[in-house]
Amino acid sequence: MTMSRYQAAITQLQARFDRQLSTNLTVRQQHAHTTTWLNNQPADAVLTAKNKYDVADAVKICAEHQMPVVAFGIGSSLEGQLNAPQGGLCIDMSQMDQVLEVSAEDLTATVQAGVTREALNHYLRDTGLFFPLDPGANATIGGMVATRASGTNAVRYGTMKDVVLSLEVVMPDGQIIKTGSRAKKSSAGYDLTRLIVGSEGTLGIVTEVTVKLFGQPEVVGSGLCHFPSIDLACQATIATIQMCLPIARIELLDPVQIRACNQYSQLNLAEQATLFVEFHGTQQSVAEQTALFAEIIADFGGADFSWHSDEAARKKLWTARHHAYFAACALRPGAKGLSTDACVPISRLADCVTATQDDIIASGMLAPIVGHVGDGNFHVLLLVDTNNPDEIKKAEEIIGRLAHRAIEMGGTCTGEHGVGQGKRKYMAAEHGEALKVMRAIKQAIDPNNIMNPDKIWPDEL
Repeated sequence: MTMSRYQAAITQLQARFDRQLSTNLTVRQQHAHTTTWLNNQPADAVLTAKNKYDVADAVKICAEHQMPVVAFGIGSSLEGQLNAPQGGLCIDMSQMDQVLEVSAEDLTATVQAGVTREALNHYLRDTGLFFPLDPGANATIGGMVATRASGTNAVRYGTMKDVVLSLEVVMPDGQIIKTGSRAKKSSAGYDLTRLIVGSEGTLGIVTEVTVKLFGQPEVVGSGLCHFPSIDLACQATIATIQMCLPIARIELLDPVQIRACNQYSQLNLAEQATLFVEFHGTQQSVAEQTALFAEIIADFGGADFSWHSDEAARKKLWTARHHAYFAACALRPGAKGLSTDACVPISRLADCVTATQDDIIASGMLAPIVGHVGDGNFHVLLLVDTNNPDEIKKAEEIIGRLAHRAIEMGGTCTGEHGVGQGKRKYMAAEHGEALKVMRAIKQAIDPNNIMNPDKIWPDEL
């Protein structure tokens, strides 16, 4: 693709959007920020979209000139999804931030793609309802759709694949379509909603989302407990899930992450493998679940089980968990935090986490482990001097071994971060011949490959 073709498209975009379009280098670089070791690869222009028609018109112009299009929410993706290696147009969705409808009767909300999860819950604060998914970053709902995100509540409420009912999507030719409905189920035709969820902007750009909401629980109780080893903490998690205990959150933090949280969030916890847990329900059910959980963890050496039902204590605990990334980065000032994740069947959780911990120790790297272990998902945050090629190589090798380890255990190379640029190389190992079917779908919907190119698919496919 030559610059002259891009320039023709940019000229047309400038005529249509005027000051909504920027070609300023700083603006372009800000919209290609990456938390991987990948270089910043900015688009040629950034459009601030105000409505779905802006998105549709921009995509039509780009399609005419075969100019790549990358959607931008709030910039919290972790695998290079925002990079534009072929240049093109970045469409900033952050100004499309309106909650369009809330149905208390149907327990649904329809929002524009730029609404963040925190903004949605703030809007819902007086309704008795809430949106439960809470990835570590205050991501946009559109971005959460793109990566099929989840969060600490996933063990109880599911992931984005479970809570998205319908979508409004701008397709690669600029056509606006609606997938699904507000009904909780349908057997009418192909499930295009599930096809788009997790597609990372490679099939279209999501402009509106209808999601399920849930009633605020009568009682919320949170607590934590320490274990002699990370293996025993994982074994306790496995037993809790296999007992079908309706736990709302169960988060693992290894001793390194606890040290980071102590320093960053002013906690005073023992530097041991630790589970943060939470139960939702009535006063009686939460009390019963807490008692049963205490019995389970006792069998695995769980100790110092402390319980908090007051909001201030709970907020402090979970704020520390959500700030885990920043806390870990503070352990090594000047280093870059490279976060990777994997997910395995719950029966293989302890094996995968302990093998990963051993790998980190053998490498000499500083890399806390933290995760939503109730559904087998955990993260490794590698603190890397990106000016040191040897450290980058070690980090890449740890990430690669974790990806293949998870796949060999019947899991996935990414539970919620997505593939982006960073994990394309593992897709063939995970999906085999099915990857060719995915590629055929991509080629049928986006034959000119303008929608977020060079993401998901291995170069050799």
